[in-house]
Amino acid sequence: MFTNDIEILKNVDMNLPDKIYIFDTTLRDGEQTPGVALTTDEKIQIAQKLNNLGVDKIEVGFPASSHGEIESAKRISEMDLDSTLVGLARSLEKDFDAVLDADLEYVHTFIGTSQLHRDYKLKMDKEKIIETSVSAVEYAKDHGLTVEFSAEDATRTERDFLFEVFTEVVSAGADFIDVPDTVGILTPVLTRELITDIKNNFTAPISVHFHNDFGLATANTLTAIECGANQAHVTINGLGERTGNCSLEELVMTLKSAYGIDLGLDTTRLYSLSNLVGRLTGIKMPVNKPIVGDNAFAHESGIHVHGILNNSSTYEPISPEMVGHSRRIVLGKHTGANAVKSKLKENHIDLNDDQFQKVFDEIKSLGDSGKCVTDDDLIAIAITELSSARETPIVIKGLSISMGANVSPTATVKLEIDGEEKETASTGVGPIDAALNAIRQLVQGTMDIELEEYNLEAITGGTDALAEVFVISSDSHGNTSTGRSTSQDIVMASILAVLDSMNKLLLIQRAK
Repeated sequence: MFTNDIEILKNVDMNLPDKIYIFDTTLRDGEQTPGVALTTDEKIQIAQKLNNLGVDKIEVGFPASSHGEIESAKRISEMDLDSTLVGLARSLEKDFDAVLDADLEYVHTFIGTSQLHRDYKLKMDKEKIIETSVSAVEYAKDHGLTVEFSAEDATRTERDFLFEVFTEVVSAGADFIDVPDTVGILTPVLTRELITDIKNNFTAPISVHFHNDFGLATANTLTAIECGANQAHVTINGLGERTGNCSLEELVMTLKSAYGIDLGLDTTRLYSLSNLVGRLTGIKMPVNKPIVGDNAFAHESGIHVHGILNNSSTYEPISPEMVGHSRRIVLGKHTGANAVKSKLKENHIDLNDDQFQKVFDEIKSLGDSGKCVTDDDLIAIAITELSSARETPIVIKGLSISMGANVSPTATVKLEIDGEEKETASTGVGPIDAALNAIRQLVQGTMDIELEEYNLEAITGGTDALAEVFVISSDSHGNTSTGRSTSQDIVMASILAVLDSMNKLLLIQRAK
């Protein structure tokens, strides 16, 4: 729990329920995310992981919508999960029959109650809405189902009529009454007033199903729980119609960390579950998504990284391990020396002060040009710097490239070989080939070299990407060596990698 929060909460007027149920609807409302369609096997994977997480209820789908939905629900019910499995149904007997056909024992049924829904969707008056609702609950109860009743668009329904509907369905046997904020119009203040009013008038457990149209679904759900709501409808990653629903991971971790309420869930599974759902639905989370986003525990600022390295709580409200995530130190223009040193230590790279300063300056330069430097970038830069620190009989002193349409590329190269400067020009099929041909001519008499392997990789994005070149060269004596270099100039990176390899070969020859 956050420091001092216990004392603060003691002075806040709250009516927390004795038990909070997590009702996950990723497989139903989450699948209604535009563009998402899950196969039965995919639903089974998610249901298993939700069960392992420890959620109380899993809404597995809308059985009446298709034969495939019934079969999916049956397959999941055969898994003998600990979580209670739920099927959605309109207030129609055939929908309840589909839930029963799917071997489910809990139904979440709904009907629109607002004037908008009565007039434009259902074409029913208030009396017919109540009659239909009561008949539906009675039919479900007569068939042995646990019933959760949702007054769709409850937050735009006249309060007296909403209460009349709830009164009648509770009398008919509804086990939970659900308050959907169907178009996400609530604010925490309005939520507090509404849920408190319902709590004061009904003894039946209250469930809330809040949408995120204004980005307030999690805040409103927390407020509802503060006012006595017993159950929260949530989805992994906040998926759902339009902008989605209350995010399971955000709600659970806020309750655990800010309120000190442990729901008994294995929160270390949250990150992997989020990734699975993102992969199966094709809905990738924004990097700044709370709790599970790639940047949730990422740091670049030198001030922040310095604090994190000394005590992670300085700039993290919870540890990444709590949700199965990991911390990332990102290198860029805001990076401090401590972060770079920490990364080098992690990768067992030892640099002297001069070498470190050159690497650090290169990272800053890349950051100023709009690049984020990855761990791979850092390793490549550091290895290049270590390579350059070795004895270098051959040093490049100058390079000029000339090329154009219908003209063979020409490279003019100046090298210093054992203290003597030499210069020549050569053509090739491209600027790199031309430069390497010129180098071969300049080192004739000193060594013969063959390029056995050449690998080029852009390790940052964009047309000004940081390129890493790796080569394997051999000489006439049968020796081989590797060479490596990084640069935003692909030609220069290639030349430096080849020269790195050549210098190693010369040192091998001279050591024999």
